[in-house]
Amino acid sequence: MKIALINGTIVGNKTKTLLQETEKFINDVSDKYDTEIINLEDYDMQFIDGRPNDQYNDDMQKLIKQVEEADAYIIATPIFQGSIPGTLKNLFDGLSPRAMRYKPVSIVANGGTQQHHLVIENQLKPILNYFRCLVTPNYVYSHTNHFSTQGELIDEDVINRLKVLANVFVEYIEMSKNLPTED
Repeated sequence: MKIALINGTIVGNKTKTLLQETEKFINDVSDKYDTEIINLEDYDMQFIDGRPNDQYNDDMQKLIKQVEEADAYIIATPIFQGSIPGTLKNLFDGLSPRAMRYKPVSIVANGGTQQHHLVIENQLKPILNYFRCLVTPNYVYSHTNHFSTQGELIDEDVINRLKVLANVFVEYIEMSKNLPTED
């Protein structure tokens, strides 16, 4: 099974750090999954404007295909101006409405204030519910103060929550194997 760990921004390093830690904990739980970190900054992204996907550049076509072919997802996002980044929303706009159906998804996020965790509840979860994803009930929200000045994750509580998230996520993957891919 392919797990796509998606870094939903093109700037900064905190979400990359969260994804790397999460990937490590998933592999600690089970080594039978093929994990891949997808950094949106590595793609020449185009604005999704409703054209058929084959009319976008090669990078957008590759990115959309990579995401749609995954069996499970960890979505990492910073919170900017009380919202998810436009790059992440743009990626979602390019996906088929059935691409993520009944596939497990866990969320890790980082923001500048403690209240920004509400963006996960009010913006990201509704998008994932539209896709009918199996969103794990536990997400991990981190704050700028949970990182060292060098960008290392230093908060033990966040690290422990990432470990728990990895365990729950793997259980959701196993559960999803018995579900239909279409309805």
